[in-house]
Amino acid sequence: MSKPFRFKEFTIQQDKTAMKVGTDGVLLGAWTSVESNPFSILDIGAGTGLIALQLAQRCAAELIDAIEIDDDAYEQAVDNFENSPWSDRLFCYHAGLDEFVAEIEDKYDLIVSNPPFYRENFKTESLQRDTARFTDALPFEELLAGVAHLLEPKGTFHTIIPHKEYAHFIRLAEAHHLFPYKTCHVRGNPSADFKRSLISFSFEKNVNQVDELIIETARHQFTDAYISLTKNFYLKL
Repeated sequence: MSKPFRFKEFTIQQDKTAMKVGTDGVLLGAWTSVESNPFSILDIGAGTGLIALQLAQRCAAELIDAIEIDDDAYEQAVDNFENSPWSDRLFCYHAGLDEFVAEIEDKYDLIVSNPPFYRENFKTESLQRDTARFTDALPFEELLAGVAHLLEPKGTFHTIIPHKEYAHFIRLAEAHHLFPYKTCHVRGNPSADFKRSLISFSFEKNVNQVDELIIETARHQFTDAYISLTKNFYLKL
């Protein structure tokens, strides 16, 4: 039985789903810019609902939709939304991205996704975990095509991917007229290789502002930059 993950303003129940609260999701939910004051937000592949809840805490968007294909994760996200302070603004659809694109005519001001990310031909014993973790469940190409269809002309898209996929992902995005304007490469500690890349896209070509984030200097010794980014969420920061 997985314990609930308690944040400062909401709690994530995670006992029904194979994918638990992780650093990637928290980083994306904290890093994504809401300076444009979006009216409508979409979280593609909601999992427990973590990122949508972070964005509900951070901005006044009146409509925050999420989609989740996995039965158990969908139920978990719905419960977490309903038990949050922002239940009136949050809604989860039980659907895959292809179904959602085919049925929904709305466009969103801000789209966010922490997509499945292992492309290696390696599977675990858990089909549920594999669905959450592997790109064949939601290939990058399908994700970007869906984003391009659902995003407002002046909207923004934010994601986190393995750093080794960075150049490949940007090439795929440009084929859908999505261009990076902000990037943050993430490494676990000063001597580690980059592990993740946070990227913001829009339909406008702008200079891609690139920086980097180091999470900790030693085990549980978090950097000032990481604390500054996540302190509004983690109880102990």
